[in-house]
Amino acid sequence: MRTKFLFIAVMLVLTACSGNAPKQLIATGGPRYGGELRFMSPEKITALLPVSASDVYTQRISNQLFETLLKIDLSGTKIVPCLAESFTVSRDGNECILKIRKGVFFHDDPCFSGGKGRELTAQDVKFSLEFACSGMPENEVGNLLINKIAGARIYHASTTGSIAGKEISGIRVANDQTLHITLVSPLVGFDKILTHSSLGIFPKEAFEAYGHNIRKHPVGTGAFMLESWTAKGISLKRNPNYWKKDKFGNQLPFLDKVSLTYSKNKKDELLAFRRETIDLILKIPADEIENTLGTLQEAQAGKNIKHRVDSKTSLSLNYFGMANGKAPFSDIRVRKAFNLALDRNALVNIWQKGEGYPSLNGFVPPMEGYPTNEIKGFTFDVAQAKSLLAQAGFPDGAGFPPLEIYVNSREGNMIHLLARGVTEQLKQNLNIDLTIRLCSLEEREAAVKSGKALIWKSGWVADYPDPENFLNLFYSGGSAKTSNPFQYRSQQYNANLEAATRERNAAERTRLLLQCDQQIIDDAIVIPLLNDDFITMANARIRNFETNPMEILDFSAIFIKEPKK
Repeated sequence: MRTKFLFIAVMLVLTACSGNAPKQLIATGGPRYGGELRFMSPEKITALLPVSASDVYTQRISNQLFETLLKIDLSGTKIVPCLAESFTVSRDGNECILKIRKGVFFHDDPCFSGGKGRELTAQDVKFSLEFACSGMPENEVGNLLINKIAGARIYHASTTGSIAGKEISGIRVANDQTLHITLVSPLVGFDKILTHSSLGIFPKEAFEAYGHNIRKHPVGTGAFMLESWTAKGISLKRNPNYWKKDKFGNQLPFLDKVSLTYSKNKKDELLAFRRETIDLILKIPADEIENTLGTLQEAQAGKNIKHRVDSKTSLSLNYFGMANGKAPFSDIRVRKAFNLALDRNALVNIWQKGEGYPSLNGFVPPMEGYPTNEIKGFTFDVAQAKSLLAQAGFPDGAGFPPLEIYVNSREGNMIHLLARGVTEQLKQNLNIDLTIRLCSLEEREAAVKSGKALIWKSGWVADYPDPENFLNLFYSGGSAKTSNPFQYRSQQYNANLEAATRERNAAERTRLLLQCDQQIIDDAIVIPLLNDDFITMANARIRNFETNPMEILDFSAIFIKEPKK
């Protein structure tokens, strides 16, 4: 089978390069092979390893290189097979059985004997899941699994320096295509967790060959392989041995190349799009569409021949985080005062130019099957905010310490404008002066982890469509390394969230999750601000481009077809 794939890839290259001008080979149903997809990122990619890919910017590239056992379809609601052909749960709910797909090969890489990628087996899945439970410094997603898989917590504690010779008792390989996972207790939604992009599968040989440098040497099973990685950007090339085909039986992917470069700001990105040096703009503000290509309605109606616009309600939240364990935010009255002093409607309508939806209920954004409207959120109440601030020892803001808000943004873009709106409202309503410190995502994360940042702008996009994915941010029952960044500690919160993960009755599980959500508001752990849409703009030459509410990008079925002039 592998020889056949290689022969097809060679024929495609010969076909594309024959003659004086390159030609695209037309596949069944009309897609074209060949071409390059180009887009930009405002943040630099520092690691390409699934368990280290904790931000959406990294995941947009990582998802093209690595694949998970299961995945969410483009509707954002249905779980479908990926590297696992099937997922079944025992009658008592304690054991999950995964059948691993045959005919899937890792990327060719020097870490393998002869440099040829070998076939994926259940042993690779076991290794990857165990690594995601380890205490290794590369693993940033330990809390996803360590409290769910039997033996994972012990394994985590014993692997802070090395994973050599250690295993998780609850992960067992039956044969090359079958893996058994024993849970601590029955867990509703474990299949959703396995769709998390941070649980992409990679081989043991890559870690043995590259060690801690594995973050710079991605070896996965995805549709694309790493071609180059420089200070200017990242280039991916077509994986000729990719296992997947489209509905017509065409070998995927169609593209030869995917190129990511770094943008200075959104205007820089828009200018590159106008010049057609990039093909795709992600997270474009709605008002910029009119400035660039006419009105949003015209673009969505297809009147603009060269470009297409796609808009999905995003399962995301923009918020300000606070260090609950340090003064002045260790005082709940200060945290509540900040929340009550903000007019979220004005932040959306004025500072975001109508973009997004004010967060007026809980921390979890609206999603199917979850009644977020039952959560009593923060109201805009300046009088109460001033009273609480005075009770905390800062009447009319007097004596409040000077603080910097860490904002991973550049001057003038929508995130910066949101931060400006917050600081101006806090000044006007509480007489508090906060300074905005613009920084990179990496700098912000370092400041939060070190405790230097006491307040910061952040956001969360769902990794899978379940309230638990948002509520896990505040869980503090795991190891210190994977504890939440807000320094929030609540045994009651942990107990309710743990009970929700075990609860098999849907109504009772929702009740427990709602309790957790309400507690986030009642304890004023963070400052929820707004939800927004995921609006993208693609050059009309880019076909089969689709998005979903989790903002997950899959380039495997995209192809290029030049529009008629």
